[in-house]
Amino acid sequence: MKYLHLIWAALFRRKARTMLTLVSIIAAFLLFGLLDSVRVAFTAGDSVDGAGRLIVNSRMSMQQPLPESLGARFSAVPGVTKVATANWFGGVYQDPKNQVISFAVSPEYLDLYPELVMPADQRTAWDQTRTGAIVGAALARKYGWKIGDKIPLQSTIFPSKASGGNTWTFDITGIFHAKDDSSAGREQMLMFHWKYFDENNAFGAGTVHWYVVKVADPGHADTVAKSIDAISVNSDHETKAQTEQAFQASFIKQLVNIGLIVMSIMGAVFFTLLLLTGNTMMQAVRERTSELAVLKTIGFSSRSVQVMVLTESVLLLLLGGVIGLALVSVIVPVIGAQSGGMIPVHGVSANTWLIGFVLMLVIGVVVGWIPAWRAMRLNIVDALSGR
Repeated sequence: MKYLHLIWAALFRRKARTMLTLVSIIAAFLLFGLLDSVRVAFTAGDSVDGAGRLIVNSRMSMQQPLPESLGARFSAVPGVTKVATANWFGGVYQDPKNQVISFAVSPEYLDLYPELVMPADQRTAWDQTRTGAIVGAALARKYGWKIGDKIPLQSTIFPSKASGGNTWTFDITGIFHAKDDSSAGREQMLMFHWKYFDENNAFGAGTVHWYVVKVADPGHADTVAKSIDAISVNSDHETKAQTEQAFQASFIKQLVNIGLIVMSIMGAVFFTLLLLTGNTMMQAVRERTSELAVLKTIGFSSRSVQVMVLTESVLLLLLGGVIGLALVSVIVPVIGAQSGGMIPVHGVSANTWLIGFVLMLVIGVVVGWIPAWRAMRLNIVDALSGR
């Protein structure tokens, strides 16, 4: 646009005000990008194409247990190379505030997660110790645990036959490390033998919360998933095979409605942004009333003046919005890596960028329309006379 230099000059006529408004817009779109990326991650589709590992849990609910006998039948499915069992434990260490992410797993579980490494002698000790537990390096550092320690955990769900209460005692036989930063979040976990858990669980034996299934060829993951689900179809324990990302999303959805929370927060943020940027544009045009009159005097049409003011408003939103989403593109992969996959976000999706651009344009037009309309209808004589 040949008048872009005039628009740019008008936009930064009051640099302090413009910069403060830009910071607000950047913050709003930074928050939008972060929240929408989380929403997209936790509302991902159920496609399992290309998945090397599948999580199989009850189709009815994650809390609904499955028969332990299903493991052998899953292993017989063509394309499956290994199956491991897992149960959520939910332990507390010493103080109710010290929640420990803990699971009861079969020995094969560790084989399915090569990103978690542990010395061979510690793995052997774990396999041979009935009450053995392995802990992530970060968790061990947090509580000062070391190999050989006896750790009492209070279960928030499962009473123990051995103790007659909710206290379960484990022997730390190994400390595992994450192979890279993308799995670092898993170092906050504690795992112990599913067999020990099954034998001492006062609620009953022979059930599993979920299975982890290793697929030989990720390209055939969808076929394998359908074959697994067909085993228990029309039974009282129908299964749902899905990716780890979808499994985590299902877990989060049972705790909170991510979509509703995101929409509520963003509605409040953008309503506030609408008022803020609208006030900025109204002040900017009001201060330049005589200047706009001069532009009309020297030959600018009313339509040209209107378009210039409207473009100024949209440009302000685009500058702040693009910077905000660009910052999200840098921050989101870091969040995903630090969570170790617990928060399945890896970048800003094209859909988030598209929605962001639409919001920038819509808000820019809305807040700029009234001052642009007033500029178009400006009477030269009244403006120059100060009326």
